[in-house]
Amino acid sequence: MLYQDRITANPKVMLGKPVVKGTRITVELILRKIAGGFSFDEIIEMYPHITKDDILACVAFAASVIESEETLKIA
Repeated sequence: MLYQDRITANPKVMLGKPVVKGTRITVELILRKIAGGFSFDEIIEMYPHITKDDILACVAFAASVIESEETLKIA
């Protein structure tokens, strides 16, 4: 699965933050829910118009962004 099939960014939607296509649900929100300990099923229950594949696309998008980040040594 390509995250590009499910994640989009438009300056007119949520100030250009990446969102699940067809929604105003940001990738950031989904990642924060996962980090907060919510299961995929719980997230889908909270936002029934997204799917497990949408959540996985959010994770894949985040991995892609981090992959291209420059790492800095912290003293």
